[in-house]
Amino acid sequence: MSTGTVLAIIIPALVVVALITVATVRVMRRRRLQERFGPEYARTVEDTGSRRVAVHDLAEREKRHDSLELQPLPSTERERYAREWDGVQEQFVGRPDTAVHDADRLVTSLMQARGYPTENFDQQVRDLSVEHGRTLRHYRAAHEVDSLSTRHEATTEQLRGAMVHYRALFDELLTDGRRAGPAGT
Repeated sequence: MSTGTVLAIIIPALVVVALITVATVRVMRRRRLQERFGPEYARTVEDTGSRRVAVHDLAEREKRHDSLELQPLPSTERERYAREWDGVQEQFVGRPDTAVHDADRLVTSLMQARGYPTENFDQQVRDLSVEHGRTLRHYRAAHEVDSLSTRHEATTEQLRGAMVHYRALFDELLTDGRRAGPAGT
């Protein structure tokens, strides 16, 4: 076989292998992001209107998240936050609006204590999405009710739901994403 014939066979074969490799890497990256971000992956695809743009956005979130100095809370801090949450829940009966505002404040304080920046809600959601993508719908729903409550437009049932939603993220942040065990473990 001549050199030209060999090259005519090898070059297209290498191109096909390269295309298959690129496609495989993209699929694996997309699957990894889907697993890591959970429902937040689909939401980002829908919001951006493009799977490619969404993958890029989520990868940027991961980069930013990796630069954060996140830390678990010492047990004394976890216990203090848990007591504060109990107090917020107790005040719900008499002052549901105030309880929801305090729950928002407490969740934000807990995020900050763990090392998350808390400059604005949208950035909080982006930062939380990397490790807490499955509970972000709760946080968004609670925040929306908190905004309604500020305008005195939230019903008591919406306020009750907001407390449940805040609790979902609060529990994850408090336990560093692990399930709470007996005696504060």
